[in-house]
Amino acid sequence: MHLGSCEFELVSDGIVWMDAGGAFGLVPRVRWEKVLAPDALNRVPMALNCLLVRSEGKTILIDTGVGDKLTSEEQALWNLQRPEGGLLQGLARLGVSPADVDIVVDTHLHADHCGGNTRLQEPEAGLSPAVVPTFPNAEYWIQRLEYAEASFPNERTRATYIAANFRPLETTGQLRLIDGDTRVTSEVRTVITRGHTRAHQSVILEAGGQSILYVADMASFAVHFERLAWLTAYDVEPLENLETKRRWQRWALERGALLLFEHDTQVPIGRLVEREGKLRVIRDT
Repeated sequence: MHLGSCEFELVSDGIVWMDAGGAFGLVPRVRWEKVLAPDALNRVPMALNCLLVRSEGKTILIDTGVGDKLTSEEQALWNLQRPEGGLLQGLARLGVSPADVDIVVDTHLHADHCGGNTRLQEPEAGLSPAVVPTFPNAEYWIQRLEYAEASFPNERTRATYIAANFRPLETTGQLRLIDGDTRVTSEVRTVITRGHTRAHQSVILEAGGQSILYVADMASFAVHFERLAWLTAYDVEPLENLETKRRWQRWALERGALLLFEHDTQVPIGRLVEREGKLRVIRDT
C-alpha cells in the first residue's frame, strides 16, 4: 500500500487467544459478545499486526509481536497460532530480511508488542543460548518513560515487562530513547497516546494530504476506538485513555484518516465515520 512515496504493509506475527476479561474489562459480556464471540474458554482472538514502512530510504518496523523466545508453557498460555509463520516469515515474503531493517519503533514494551525485538542465538557447545537483537542493524526507538517503567516494574506490570525483550538493546548500543512526540521521517512520526501505559505511543503516516494512524493499544479493537467507555483491563490509566481516545476520534474524523488496528482480527483497517449521531469504524479494504 502507498501513501505518497511512502509504502506500508501490515505484517502478522500470528494470532493469540486471550481471556475476554482482559480485552473488555468492565464491559458486560452480554454487550461485547455481540461484537466478538468467545470460544468455550471465554477467550477472544487478538491479532499481532505489526507495521512495515518504507519511507525516504528507511525501512521502519513498528512493533515486533511476541517473537520466538516463548517456552512451551508460554505458547500454551498465549495459545499462539501462526498458520503462515510469524513476523520474520511475513517480512521475508515482502523481501525484507532482519538485516534490512533500519529502525524499530516500539509503541510500548508489553510482551506482545516487543517480544520479537530479540531472539535466542544458537549457543556454542556447552553454553546457554544468548539473547540478541533480532534486527542487527536497527536502531530501536522507545519512549524514555516507557523504558524506565519497564525496567522497574511493579506487581501488576512485571508479568508483561520482560527484560529479555529490551535490555539487550542497551548492551549492543542499539537503543535510542526518545522523549514525547518524535519525527522519524518527514512522512512518519510518533505521538504520545497516554492511557494504556503512561508513555504509550502511536504512529502517524502523512503525505499528500492523507493521514494514517497506527493505533496500537490506544484501542485494541476498532470497537474500543468508536466507544469511549469500552476500555481494556490492561489499561494502566483507563480514564486517561478515555480522554486520549476522545482527542484522536476528533482528529480521525477531521482528516478522514485510515486507522490501522494492531489486535483486531475483523477490522484491521478502517475509518471512523459519524452516522445518525453515532461514531462507527467502518472496515476499509
